Amino acid sequence: MSALTEDHGLQIRPISKYIGAEVTGVDLTQPIDEGTRQALRNALVENIAIVIPDQHFTPQQFAVAAELFGDLMPDQIKSNLVKDFPMVSILSNLEKDSNGKQAKVPKNATWHTDHTNKELPPNFTFLYAVEMPEQGGGTSVVNMNAAYEALPAEKRAEIDKMKTANVRISSARLTTANRDVLAEQVEMGDPPVIHPLVRTHPERGTKAIWFHTGKTEHIEGMNAPESQEFLANLLEESVKPEFSYTHNWTVGDMLVVDNRSAMHKAGSDYDMSQHRMLYRTMVCGDRPY
Repeated sequence: MSALTEDHGLQIRPISKYIGAEVTGVDLTQPIDEGTRQALRNALVENIAIVIPDQHFTPQQFAVAAELFGDLMPDQIKSNLVKDFPMVSILSNLEKDSNGKQAKVPKNATWHTDHTNKELPPNFTFLYAVEMPEQGGGTSVVNMNAAYEALPAEKRAEIDKMKTANVRISSARLTTANRDVLAEQVEMGDPPVIHPLVRTHPERGTKAIWFHTGKTEHIEGMNAPESQEFLANLLEESVKPEFSYTHNWTVGDMLVVDNRSAMHKAGSDYDMSQHRMLYRTMVCGDRPY
């Protein structure tokens, strides 16, 4: 990744060698031309994650900004949706399920990519900081293409052949799951969705390790506990500090992640009595291969 560049009025500053760029010089509450739109998208695909600071969105404006990258994809958890804006959801550490239990358990935040139980998972995830604790609570992203390439050739050959069976909530997460989402999963009875453990980026042509432990019920040919152990070991072996970046939020920041190349996770290193709240939306994707 190169030094500071300019493209259609955008200033694009790489954050690290392997992942991330800060993009300035744009107000996404205002109309932008096609050249600028394409420059934004190119910056995202090239850098895998981009931060666009100092935005001032209503939920509707946030959705419109995300639509510059494609058609929006609905969230699976209907209780999280912003009133009157069903394509925008709220991520909050204070959210509770209908039994009054904390619906998101921060200590269980792990590396993942979104909505792997969907036939067509999202290409991009958008996060926008609305309220943040005084310290901590950053969001980390990791370049899973670099993580894959750093593995020994024999390991890459092994995982290239593997497929995962994905559900809304895997059996490994039943004790910590949002009870409302779990009840909905049982009621709907959807069969697992099969995806490759290593996916190919349709634009870059690169391969990346790609899964969500909370949604992977098993790897084909393994039982559930064996699968979770294998995935935990794979992350331990492949994810290196130099491949990752932690974004420490300022209210008004928008972080966009290319899910086809990256995983992400929320930090839990903050005072849980303080509110950490983001808007989230996603852009529709293609079937992984």
